[in-house]
Amino acid sequence: MRKIILASASPRRRELLEQIGAVFEVCPSNAEEIMTSSVPREVVQELSRCKGSEVFERTSGDVLVIGADTVVAFQNSILGKPADAAMARDMLLRLQGNTHQVYTGVTLLLRQGGTVTQKSFYEKTEVVFYPMTGEEIDAYVRTGEPMDKAGAYGIQGKSAVFVEKIDGDYSNVVGLPLARLYQELKQMGIDIKEWHS
Repeated sequence: MRKIILASASPRRRELLEQIGAVFEVCPSNAEEIMTSSVPREVVQELSRCKGSEVFERTSGDVLVIGADTVVAFQNSILGKPADAAMARDMLLRLQGNTHQVYTGVTLLLRQGGTVTQKSFYEKTEVVFYPMTGEEIDAYVRTGEPMDKAGAYGIQGKSAVFVEKIDGDYSNVVGLPLARLYQELKQMGIDIKEWHS
């Protein structure tokens, strides 16, 4: 039986895949996240490969495993998930009134008829924030929303009021570039809506 596995615990990625009618299982990766690069586009592809491969090795039969990783970059520095409220506030102070980049790396691991194919790619979206006051930042941090998000914000949540402009794929900022994913799978001969668990 052909099946699709999303190698991520992210509820946002799950919602995005459901949005395009994909039928899939969720199997979060247990891979240790080791980075050998500090270049955002390389980091996200490396981590998506790492996550996807760990899950793929636990599967058998015809399967498509989707691994993904998202980072926020500002002035070539990667902003991960904040460890505490003070770090979240510091990240938002840097992002407010400025342009930053969101990179998502995706790795597709396909086993079909005994043949294994692997493909990694990344998508970049530019995001511009309006200037934010210290009070606005503190109020947003107090909501708790920034704490499990790269760059200390979730574009689909309460921080939407601070986003002035987006150049690129919105779904990429949420955590999975849907249009690019669809195009890459099409090139591999896969219609994601025809694969069922």
